[in-house]
Amino acid sequence: MPNLPAFVFRGLLSAACLLGLSGHALAQSSGGSVWADGFSLDLRDGDRLSLMYSPFTHHFDHSPEHRYVWLVGVERERANHRLSGVTYFSNSFGQPSTYIYPWGQAYPNVGGVEGLFVKWSAGLLYGYVDQYEDKVPLNVNGFSPAIFPSVGYERAGISTQINLLGTSGLMWQISVPLGR
Repeated sequence: MPNLPAFVFRGLLSAACLLGLSGHALAQSSGGSVWADGFSLDLRDGDRLSLMYSPFTHHFDHSPEHRYVWLVGVERERANHRLSGVTYFSNSFGQPSTYIYPWGQAYPNVGGVEGLFVKWSAGLLYGYVDQYEDKVPLNVNGFSPAIFPSVGYERAGISTQINLLGTSGLMWQISVPLGR
């Protein structure tokens, strides 16, 4: 496991606070709509929090510029399987990056197979800057929209999944429950 700098945790905490503040305002103005729910930091009965870690990413096309990619994050899954979360990672070019996703959905027990799931998440990606701005679509000053589908398996609350990173690669992720 790589040494994670202290700013990783400060960045996650700052992003979570901003997410909560903006979500509270959105929920108040929209009457608590499903659209704004992912911005809220409140926890409800049946919600699950997970700590995410990714130790490995496979690029479809290798480049000598590629660096080791790792990810840490927190995800909330509502009782209705709606997802939201925040991640901090080192992108393919060694740049500190983040992905905040207020929207997503999990589909458990796919095909009647206990533990098999598919997920998707949608949100805002930041971190591909300078000469790497063109490595993600619709990038404006390091910010770009993102949608990530994944497939995985869960047993006893611990899950492993593969995230599709557009046409760039696959990321292996492990998630463990955080209390509740």
